[in-house]
Amino acid sequence: MVQQLSPLILARPAASLLPLGSKIGPFVRILFITATRIGDAVLSTGLLDHLHRTYPDARITVACGPAPAPLFAALPGVVEVIPMVKQRRAGHWLRLWHQTVTRRWSLVVDLRGSAMGWLVPTLRRKIIRSDWSPQHRLVHLARLFGLEHSAPLPRLAAAPAHKARATELIPDGGAVLGIGPTANWGGKQWATERFVATAQALVAAGGALAGARIAVFGAKEERAAVEAFKAAFRPEQVIDLAGMVDLPTAYACLERCSLYVGNDSGLMHMAAAAGIPTLGLFGPSSEVLYGPMGRCCRSLRGRRSFEDICHAPDFDYRSHVSLMDDLEVEAVVAAATDLLAQAASA
Repeated sequence: MVQQLSPLILARPAASLLPLGSKIGPFVRILFITATRIGDAVLSTGLLDHLHRTYPDARITVACGPAPAPLFAALPGVVEVIPMVKQRRAGHWLRLWHQTVTRRWSLVVDLRGSAMGWLVPTLRRKIIRSDWSPQHRLVHLARLFGLEHSAPLPRLAAAPAHKARATELIPDGGAVLGIGPTANWGGKQWATERFVATAQALVAAGGALAGARIAVFGAKEERAAVEAFKAAFRPEQVIDLAGMVDLPTAYACLERCSLYVGNDSGLMHMAAAAGIPTLGLFGPSSEVLYGPMGRCCRSLRGRRSFEDICHAPDFDYRSHVSLMDDLEVEAVVAAATDLLAQAASA
């Protein structure tokens, strides 16, 4: 079943919906507290971009988990990134409070719904509340600023050094198929042999990306799945990036891809933010809540819904056996081919 989610997202608003009045000192200072996980952090970058466009002179400090922290460094308006390394007894929150409480903020945005949003002195504060409605996370975030009907798309940026490194890794010279065959949980990971069959069909003569190189993405601890994928291709066909590059360089490499096909993961959201056609594969996670959002994105699952999988009597969240066997290779190849055609005609 294919679900195309990107039409939910409309044009970025130009006008400010949150006047800050007079500045404190020479600058507008914004504290932006966002997620620990990469995917959630990437989704929040649309809101961060909205704040930068609304207050182009603002100096923005981002506090987030250590994993996504490097992705924020090159974003416009960001002058500081504070990685929140988890500590016992919520010590990471106390540390963040010590780092920020003595500054005079114009606006504090807390996307974690923590006490920090209330404990730091500021002219304005926006603190997210729990929301159990079946709406995409991006819409939930946008509602904080009254933007739910025009939720700003995620936006990342690569520094010149990362762009240069990506050019070395993926030189010019034809199409590149990006593949993300891994996930942070085995249940969300489509079988490696099915990724192989999908990539082979797409890059074969007559395929939608005939003759394309294949860039495979993943984390260092996911090397086993990547090695199994690589083994099915000639060495010169595959650009192995799994665990070989940092996140900003991985993003710059995604910008050089023609299409990305991957499991529900932070890399999927990074690909969508890169503006490339992105096909996210779903099983025991919800595409309604976390499907890829970008200029040309789709979500795809097999016959079973998220509820069918996770509410089944034999569901075991501790198992790392794939729960995506009902998603067929032919369906993924067809969806990817259609997505490329849509992007070409846009």
